[in-house]
Amino acid sequence: MADADGLDTTERVLTLLGLLQQRSLWTGPDLARHLGVTVRTVRRDVERLRALGYPVHAEQGVGGGYRLGAGQDLPPLLLDDEEVVAVVAALLTGAGGVGGVGGVGGGKAGDAALRALSKLDRLLPARLREQVRALAGSVASFGGGTASADPAVLMLLARTCRDEVEAAFDYPPSGRAAGGSPVRRRVEPYRLVASDRRWYLLAYDLDREGWRSFRVDRMTGVSARTFRFRPREAPDAATYVQEGVASRVYPRQARFLVHAPAETVRTQVSASAAVVRPAGPDRCELLSGGERLDSVLLHVLLLGHDFEVVDPPELREQCRAMAERLYAAGPSDG
Repeated sequence: MADADGLDTTERVLTLLGLLQQRSLWTGPDLARHLGVTVRTVRRDVERLRALGYPVHAEQGVGGGYRLGAGQDLPPLLLDDEEVVAVVAALLTGAGGVGGVGGVGGGKAGDAALRALSKLDRLLPARLREQVRALAGSVASFGGGTASADPAVLMLLARTCRDEVEAAFDYPPSGRAAGGSPVRRRVEPYRLVASDRRWYLLAYDLDREGWRSFRVDRMTGVSARTFRFRPREAPDAATYVQEGVASRVYPRQARFLVHAPAETVRTQVSASAAVVRPAGPDRCELLSGGERLDSVLLHVLLLGHDFEVVDPPELREQCRAMAERLYAAGPSDG
């Protein structure tokens, strides 16, 4: 149905709703210019939105305009394609990824994220459903929390994982070469991994001939190549990336046997700071890394549990030296 302005009323009202959701305040003339209609038509369309249950407030005077307020019930949201992908990426992180990656998500928050994903899947148009399922099928996670990355880059990498197509990107060097110019990397992408802080890509590095994890937010110039590949036998994506983030990126690594349940210790350390594995009902193994072994030792000591050093052997000597210093710092018997 078209009105005096010659536009389809339903389409225009939906466009108006989208504009109100993008900005906190619009003037009537601004909305009229965006919609290509008169201010009077804007007022009528605002009334139509109110009749549908949307709380559109009109503020008079200088600095006034139209504002979409919070209602008693959650109204439908209008999202563009990029916003949908960003929402799905966040929900996948909250739901613990696809396939129930251990130790992530769960509980009421994880269940709610899965319900929301299910609703989105039913409502998405075909062009977006394929992209979202590509992302969902390429994600693992650890640690929970919030991870952010460019949705367009995530979708491109997810498609290369799904379609088994090589990817390329510029990536800054690490280690002694850190701070140098980014280097072009050619990889066989395997899985996207969401941590409690960032998104990572687990991939086989073709030039270095080995498995590597890459921070998505550090990639530039990401592109899909034309070469397909046959998947190799790969490590568990979430475990590999977590171990890399928590220990392999550091020059020194240490392993401890902590006399406390794994569930208890996991609440005390970030998933990006240490890998915690059960070693019985009341014990767990903790793997971590750092610039110096004594700093790693101090963090484990501050957990407040009895523990044993498993590796490396020289850390046991540092334990004794630290114990002697602590004892010497206490009050004398005299």
